[in-house]
Amino acid sequence: MSWNPVPGIAWFGWLRNLTLRIGVLTGVYLAAVMIIAVLAANRAPFLEEFAELRNWVFRLSFAGVALIPIGMFRREPARLVIAGVAGWLILTLAYSLTGIFFEHLFARIGKTPFHLFMLGTTVYGISAVIAWVAPMLRAAFQQPVAASRRRPY
Repeated sequence: MSWNPVPGIAWFGWLRNLTLRIGVLTGVYLAAVMIIAVLAANRAPFLEEFAELRNWVFRLSFAGVALIPIGMFRREPARLVIAGVAGWLILTLAYSLTGIFFEHLFARIGKTPFHLFMLGTTVYGISAVIAWVAPMLRAAFQQPVAASRRRPY
């Protein structure tokens, strides 16, 4: 009996790559938190008296989701950047689409979609540099400080 692949299954081949899978899922989670936060702020007037608490809950959940690639790839800086940028790209696309439905969203938040994308890319890039340099510094500090000297003849 021969195996016949399902038509169109090759499109899902990227799911085998852990880096892209984590990045895409992080982007979907970030976009979901952002959309829920915007809807709660604009379409739920009963939450207005808890606005400060509501905003802090969404900030912390957003930061927690954004830390997924950093926690997952803290020993592999290249994969950290790829996963982070992939996730942040999905968030930026969702932010752009949300700006269509909520007229003054970009003016209220103060960030254009490109500015938001560059902000996230910078954060993940700095995290990758720290993940790359920190082990080197740790190894350098574990070496003896004084060099051995030879006696001159």
